[in-house]
Amino acid sequence: MILSEIYKNLFDNKAFTLPPEEMQNVRNCHEFLKEFVTDKVIYGINTGFGPMAQWRVDDAYLKDLQYNIIRSHATGAGEPLSDIEVKSAMIARIGTFLQARSGVNAKVLELLASMINYGVYPFIPQHGSVGASGDLVQLAHIALCLIGEGKVHYNGQWRPTSEVFAELSLEPMGIYVREGLSVTNGTSVMTGISIINQYYAENLLKYATIAGAWINEIADSFDDYMSVEENECRRQPGQQVIARWLREVSAGSKSLQKREHELYDPEKNRAEYFEHKVQAYYSLRCLPQIYGPIYDTLKNAAEVIENEVNSACDNPIVDYTTQNIYHGGNFHGDYISLEEDKVKIAIVRLAMTAERQLNYLFHDRINGILPPFLNLGVLGLNYGMQACQFTATSTTAECQTLAMPNYVHSIPNNNDNQDIVSMGTNSALLCKRVINNAYQVMSILYIALAQATDCLELSDKLSPKTLEQYKAIRAICPKFIEDTPFYEEVAETEKYLRTHIIDYLK
Repeated sequence: MILSEIYKNLFDNKAFTLPPEEMQNVRNCHEFLKEFVTDKVIYGINTGFGPMAQWRVDDAYLKDLQYNIIRSHATGAGEPLSDIEVKSAMIARIGTFLQARSGVNAKVLELLASMINYGVYPFIPQHGSVGASGDLVQLAHIALCLIGEGKVHYNGQWRPTSEVFAELSLEPMGIYVREGLSVTNGTSVMTGISIINQYYAENLLKYATIAGAWINEIADSFDDYMSVEENECRRQPGQQVIARWLREVSAGSKSLQKREHELYDPEKNRAEYFEHKVQAYYSLRCLPQIYGPIYDTLKNAAEVIENEVNSACDNPIVDYTTQNIYHGGNFHGDYISLEEDKVKIAIVRLAMTAERQLNYLFHDRINGILPPFLNLGVLGLNYGMQACQFTATSTTAECQTLAMPNYVHSIPNNNDNQDIVSMGTNSALLCKRVINNAYQVMSILYIALAQATDCLELSDKLSPKTLEQYKAIRAICPKFIEDTPFYEEVAETEKYLRTHIIDYLK
């Protein structure tokens, strides 16, 4: 499975289908496991779980063992994950099972796919995973619904799973060999949340780049900061991509200067002091260098997430091709945890840059061309966007607080069986919060960019791409002179940025 196709399932409601060839492999693996387990001691099939693995379980109770891990581990707390996050986690779980290394019956995948397509989403609390035997607690909540227990969100209502299954003629998951352990063991919840994070983070970076091009138009900047020559001599691929994006967005602009026309012309450069800045502030001029590492970080995260979706991430690994079972730790969430921390830190940096750009627009003594706080009313009587900066600054400050890596917060537990853990789901949830915060900061910046454009009566000089954004924002928040509440416009602008996907920057 590739991320672009998963995005269609998640955001375009494309029906989820199970590939026939991989499903046959799942059946082959299941049949092998049923035969292989005879007269052998295999973890989680006829032993206890975790530190209880030293105890053998009598054959008479093997089905009870699988039900027990589901029921005993459904202990999450806090607010439930959103429907789309649960859907993403379920798709990621199917991705694991399609590797045909889990030994589950094919009916488990069929039931998961049916629930996805019917819009039946298990109750999964946010808190509970330490991300080391994977997302044991959150996955147990999925498994609880698969066996027809617990509750699900269906058509906007929380209802008992058994009622919804009966209504849709869905048969609960049966226990054949190790379905209980297989469903509850792995990284699918942290991966599912990370898929959503990736989608929104990539789009946010594109909007940040457009904002960067737009603010340089407002500042009447020299255009060489994004030139091929400037950026290709620094051998960082992300920097060159961002510079190219900036050139694409700025194409056709009538509000950027050529250094060779202004500062290299002896007829124009005789002044001892230049009112126009020879070099713009870093938050305007250094965008390829600041956003380039963010691009590279997101690109690497996409690869790690896609690899994880297409990995067997439970334990033990049932390999029907070698006719053996291997015990290890593929459930450990370090890959996802580290990447989500990196994405989180990168997006904090993006929010910080947006906040500094906002400060440039609001600070008349810095920009030298705009009224304080973009105030088109009476100074002193009216306040323009002054208070919007409070929101942007406080939200950015919260992002900075959240920037501390969660990956290093291992706490031993489970009788020290899990003596070093990943905290991957916590990392993904914190990353989600930072991304949400950054969208709020970016929303305020976009309103400010539109207002600054009107302050300078600059719209006819914008590039086609930035003019498109100007018109979109003005449809949400018209030019303002009198003081007005902004909270609804900020919320609507955030909705616009999150739902209008930029597809022309590749």
